[in-house]
Order: sequence, then C-alpha cells, then structure tokens
Amino acid sequence: MRVFLKVAEAGSFGRAAAGLELSNAVVTRYVALLETHLNTRLLNRTTRSVSLTEAGHTYALGCKAVLDQVDEIEAAISSSSTDPSGTLRLVASASFSLHGLTPLLSAYRDSFPNVKLRLTLLHRPVDLVDEGFDVGIVVPRLVNSGTLINRPLFKVTPVVVAAPVYLATHGTPARPASLAKHTFLAPSSDIHGSTWSFTGPSGVDEDVSLDPAYTVNNSQMLRQAAMSGMGITVLPESHVARDIESGALVRLLPGFAVKHADKEVSLVYPGRRHVSAKTRSFVDFTLAYFRSDAAPTQFQSVVAG
Repeated sequence: MRVFLKVAEAGSFGRAAAGLELSNAVVTRYVALLETHLNTRLLNRTTRSVSLTEAGHTYALGCKAVLDQVDEIEAAISSSSTDPSGTLRLVASASFSLHGLTPLLSAYRDSFPNVKLRLTLLHRPVDLVDEGFDVGIVVPRLVNSGTLINRPLFKVTPVVVAAPVYLATHGTPARPASLAKHTFLAPSSDIHGSTWSFTGPSGVDEDVSLDPAYTVNNSQMLRQAAMSGMGITVLPESHVARDIESGALVRLLPGFAVKHADKEVSLVYPGRRHVSAKTRSFVDFTLAYFRSDAAPTQFQSVVAG
C-alpha cells in the first residue's frame, strides 16, 4: 500500500523507487501484486507518465486513511514503551488488598497520573495471561500462567487471636491441644483443612484436629467474627496487628508458631521480552514502596532485590 501510494503521488515508478530507496523492479512488482490481489487495474501506465484509474483513486484514498491509522497506532505503541500511560489491569489477593493495597495505589497514581488502574480482587487461582491481567499481587501458588516473573514482596505470618470478651467467659488456652475445647472460627475448607500444626518453643510439633463452629472464605469476615467474641481464630498477623495493639484482640499461644501457614505475597507479571512502560513503572514503584517507610509497618517485610 505504501509503495502504491508513493507511485501515485510521484506519478512515476522511477521517482517512487528513488524515494523509497528500492529498485524499479521491486516497485513495479509490488504494484502488480496489489493489482492481481484486487483483480483491478489501479494505474494507467504510459511511456511518459503514470496516473490513477477511477478504482485506483478510490483505493488510494482508502489506503491513506488506513495507513494514517496504522501510523497513529505505531506512534502510540512506541510512546507507551517509554512513557507510562494507558490502562493497567491488576489482580490481587482479596485478603491482602483490604488492608495494604490502597495506600500503594494512591501513591502510584500520584507519581503516574496518566496510568488508569483497573483492579480485580480474587480468592481463587488466576491465569494472568489468559484473563488479561498485566500485574498480580498474589500468593504465587494461586497463579496458573506459564512463564512469569516473580518478585517477592513480603511474608504473611498467621497468629492465633480472640477477643477479650470471649476469653473472659471461656478462658485462655495454654497449648494448641486446648483449642479443641474452644469455639473455633476457621477459613473455609478449600483454604485450610481441619488439622492445624503448631511448632512449640522446644521445636516439637503439635497437631490438633479442630471442628470449626463457623467458617468463611474471607479473612475480614473472620476478623470481625473474632472481634465480636464469637470464638478463637487464626489470621495473618498483618491483618490484626492494630487490633492487638489496641487491645481489641488478644494474641494467644505466643510461644507456638502455626506450621506450614506462612504465605509469601509476590508481584508477578508475564515474562515477555518487551514489558510495557506502564507495567515496568508499577513493578519498580511497588518494589521500592515495600522497601521504604511508606508501606504500612506490618507489610514492611523482606523484599527480594
């Protein structure tokens, strides 16, 4: 199309070839292939000049409109590789997002106002590529996509907690085995099974099977249930740090660690050769954010370099 337009503008195969830095034979061949493809003569040829046929004139106008649009698209793509702009599609673990994501996104938007954010919160596994996400802030095991870059942000450590009003009525458990005698509030079975393992101060493991009186697939709901005095539960320390500090919740079994329950939250994105400016800007900004004092204290964990 570009060769055809150049010939039409120049009125000569030779001048078009010189302007395009192609041989006369190549230019002639390209126009001939185009006419064969369309089964229409586009140019009237004489020994002295070249002019457009009626069909050629119509086609030239259409080609110019199409190629102008192509040029605009290519310019936009080229610009987006260096200037962060456009729409960034994010997916994040819902439990973390309710506590630590908004300050990050607000700070990012302040620095990159030309990037629009489209956030989706999920509890389920996600295929980053197939579902059209640019970046994820998730537990890596919940991502099904193939080749991804994984940049750890922080670890989530669970703790056992209950409200003072519950403990005043039912007492405080001294060992993990004592939890079986209490009302236990748990995440749904697809998140954690009925057996909980704890490692004591001496390094000895203690397993306890618990039959929860209440299960829910949302950590915020579980936190609210515990704060209302419904029972004892296990929640990420980052979710309840302020509640423990204020006395709204009490940390139980401080000498025991919940085994195999630490979760690493990572920044993941497709490992393509060319990462867009908007994705790169968000990745770099997020990594710096979690290394800095800007992040909420409970999320200022070790971040891979």
